[in-house]
Amino acid sequence: MAFVPLTSDERQSMLQEIGVADVADLFADVPAHVRFPQLDVPSPLTEIETVRKMTELAEQNRHVGQLACFIGAGAYNHYVPSVVGHMMGRSEFYTSYTPYQPEMAQGTLQYMFEFQSLVCDLLEMDVANGSVYDGPSAAAEGVLMALRITRRDRVVLAGSVHPEYRAVVASYLDGRGIDLATSDVGLDGQGLRVRSPAELVDERTACCVVQQPDFFGTVHDLDDLSRRCREAGALLIVAVAEPASLGMLKPPGSWGADIAVGEGQGLGLPLNFGGPYVGLMACKQEHLRHLPGRIVGATNDHDGRRGFVLTLQAREQHIRREKATSNICTSQTLLALGVTVYLATLGPEGLRQVAGLSHKNARAARDAIGKLPGYDILSDGPFFNEFTVRCPMDGPAMRAALLERSILGGYPLARDYPGLDDALVFCCTERTTAAEIEQLVTALGEIGAAQWSSRSSPS
Repeated sequence: MAFVPLTSDERQSMLQEIGVADVADLFADVPAHVRFPQLDVPSPLTEIETVRKMTELAEQNRHVGQLACFIGAGAYNHYVPSVVGHMMGRSEFYTSYTPYQPEMAQGTLQYMFEFQSLVCDLLEMDVANGSVYDGPSAAAEGVLMALRITRRDRVVLAGSVHPEYRAVVASYLDGRGIDLATSDVGLDGQGLRVRSPAELVDERTACCVVQQPDFFGTVHDLDDLSRRCREAGALLIVAVAEPASLGMLKPPGSWGADIAVGEGQGLGLPLNFGGPYVGLMACKQEHLRHLPGRIVGATNDHDGRRGFVLTLQAREQHIRREKATSNICTSQTLLALGVTVYLATLGPEGLRQVAGLSHKNARAARDAIGKLPGYDILSDGPFFNEFTVRCPMDGPAMRAALLERSILGGYPLARDYPGLDDALVFCCTERTTAAEIEQLVTALGEIGAAQWSSRSSPS
């Protein structure tokens, strides 16, 4: 059936109904000199010309396929198996919307259920939802969830949590009268000093949010923090910004997390210029009714056939707004499918291989950089695939110098941490090659030598 929104007769009938003779009359209140401006629009292009023009514009970008990439900081350049894109591109998945009538979308509900099951296995938690927008929004929703459960008015954030996660949490809490405390991060004679948030947890605290590995790449023992939260009656929220780390490290559930949140991009989703991504969110069984977003359950119909339904729908579309657990309007269903296909394709052993290769490459890069004059590794603790380096020049200038050598350098901490102006967080994944690591180390050596030479030369 052809899609013709309005015929001429229908348009004229509508104008007659509202009492005007012409569409132009609808704009009578707009001053005449700005009513119908002449736009300097170039002539139309043919399809061949359009493709050529867009290709020329696209080639002005430099991307991770052309450059050696050593940036992580919440968005990771992991390899995406071709089957992931193939499945996400199938029309029955690509064109379907998040279901409002569950019985009409059994296929969509089934893979949402599988996604939830995989997230529970990955984070070692009891229940998970069908995703939220991204890692930062998952962290913020986890905090709101903890406030509902405990009915307290204080939230503690580790200063080593991703700055964007902390910013979104602060935005969600703005105007709610919540006391938001953040632990300190700085430098001392031993290098990077990250104060434990356990010191800030008290009897007013609803929850403490910590990232593992933290934003600087360091892996922490969370047993003391978990114990302190239990003593104070606060909930522990563990955020995982780099999900590939779960192929090697203890999951949040093993640390005693009450709520686990994270970013799913590293599990089969490309960088996408920063989004869209998919947030992971799970909790203990006892907190299920406070979990926001969509939750898919499996059941049997009256004929005994297995089916899937949306359950515990305490969302504002279904109940009174003030009683709703969240105003989340949708889930990242298509992206959750990508994560599901990725995890099902790799399996536990495949994820361990991804984690192992990422750590191996990061260790090789860290060891080599640590031997360069003028560079200091700011944390000597255990790490996964990211590490923080103090450089002989400020971070943005160092990144610019590396880009001139076709290298996407680390994340500059100057953006978020005063006193760390000359520090970068470098990252490696399983895609990082030995040649790229050698290219990075050589470039850093050259930049450092030039910097020291300029300082020592007479003025």
